[in-house]
Amino acid sequence: TLFRSIVWKTLTNFEDYKNWNPFIINISGEAHQGGKINVTIQNDATSKMSFKALVLENQENKQFSWRGKLLVKGIFDGEHKFRLEQIASNQTRLIHSEAFSGILVKPFLKNLQTKTKPGFERMNHALKVKLESQ
Repeated sequence: TLFRSIVWKTLTNFEDYKNWNPFIINISGEAHQGGKINVTIQNDATSKMSFKALVLENQENKQFSWRGKLLVKGIFDGEHKFRLEQIASNQTRLIHSEAFSGILVKPFLKNLQTKTKPGFERMNHALKVKLESQ
């Protein structure tokens, strides 16, 4: 539907992230399935990290996901996903998730809970504000 399409266009307009997204501040590259993208996240004013990722899925108006890794696969991998579900004609649910795996997940667990999760929450709130102001 139209509203889900608007949410999708906002989520996949990566060039505009710098104008509204406080957490994922940049995505560039080839966003098609199998494409490689560069992602930059920012947890706070001093903590910025960039990594390369492989696009796992790009289903228009439904789901976009990628898998990033730290150095080599199995050290610290993250599968990031945006999934849209239609609730009503003017309501869409965004399911925004990340699943981590690898030998460094346990040592980084506290950082994931104290910095990464709030980053997702800031992004989700910023997206809601942006969409409601349109």
